[in-house]
Amino acid sequence: MKEILVVDDNDAVLRQIASFLGGVYDYSLVRSGAAAVSYCSRERPDLVLLDIEMPGMDGFETLRLLRLNPDFQKIPVIFLTSKHDRETEVRCLKCGARDFIRKPAEKSILLHRLDLHVAISSYQSHLSDSVALMSNILGVAVAELIECRDENTGGHVIRTSRYVELLAKDLLANGRYECELNDESMEMMVRAAPLHDIGKISISDKILLKPGRLSDEEFGIMKGHAAIGASILKHMHARTPTQDYLKFASMIAASHHERFDGKGYPYGLQKEQIPLCGRIMAVADVYDALVEDRIYRPAMPHDQACTIILEGEGTQFDPGILDSFSRCHQDFAGIVKSHKESKDRAGVRAGAAEVSCAASSGAMDG
Repeated sequence: MKEILVVDDNDAVLRQIASFLGGVYDYSLVRSGAAAVSYCSRERPDLVLLDIEMPGMDGFETLRLLRLNPDFQKIPVIFLTSKHDRETEVRCLKCGARDFIRKPAEKSILLHRLDLHVAISSYQSHLSDSVALMSNILGVAVAELIECRDENTGGHVIRTSRYVELLAKDLLANGRYECELNDESMEMMVRAAPLHDIGKISISDKILLKPGRLSDEEFGIMKGHAAIGASILKHMHARTPTQDYLKFASMIAASHHERFDGKGYPYGLQKEQIPLCGRIMAVADVYDALVEDRIYRPAMPHDQACTIILEGEGTQFDPGILDSFSRCHQDFAGIVKSHKESKDRAGVRAGAAEVSCAASSGAMDG
């Protein structure tokens, strides 16, 4: 059942609205704007009925403070007002309220308005989730197409995204980088991670598929994929500004080859000049490169890869992120194991299919 938060300093109004909502909606009652702000910092109601004229903090100021909470941006607010003048009604809508209801409220009108706005909010949430899912699918598909040009193992973009999620969750749980990391930014990083190498679309196969060491000139061209990818994603975000994860994708593409000591590329950033998402991606990307086969060398064992990464503390990698890696590296190994088992099963199925096809062909030939 959906929950309505009712905010009014008048006990009689609260009792009346509670009698209207009982059995139709769950509800909570508070008697001040300050109490509403405090409540919404802990809970997430589906809609707020908000009185305008309250002592101390009026409804307009309450709504302004509520909207400072990113989790509250999409929750519909309906003002309750005893004022019937045009100026008040216009101000209600201009400040971000979805609607207003005149007091004293009439039950059928109140419930009809609530039903309407709860339904609209649910639809918008569902639509937003569907768009995000489609965007993720398309983004991963594009990234995998690019990956197929130079990754003979496959799955790199999926695995690195999972490593990023492991590191970000651990950092969040341990209170690291609180100014940069929260649930929302973590979600954006995970969604953005598969696009980190999208700039490789501009690199020729001659360089991408070269089995030996790249020349200085070739390596210079290869390094260009970071800035190119960032530019592509920046333009994509400009065309679809509601897709915030593309902003993170652009930062990751630009910075995942930067080094903590400033000796990376393309910009030579160091320490906190490198976006947190890029510092996290750097660890994820290098780990996966070490434990998977490459055209120029075989995969190395998990323990050896961990040793190499931890030796990069303070030079290649952020020490704070390596603290997290030390705590959850066994989960990284689990992802690698799961991927290899899945690949082996796929190989068995493919082999069985080839045998079946050969048998069918032989029967027809006979």
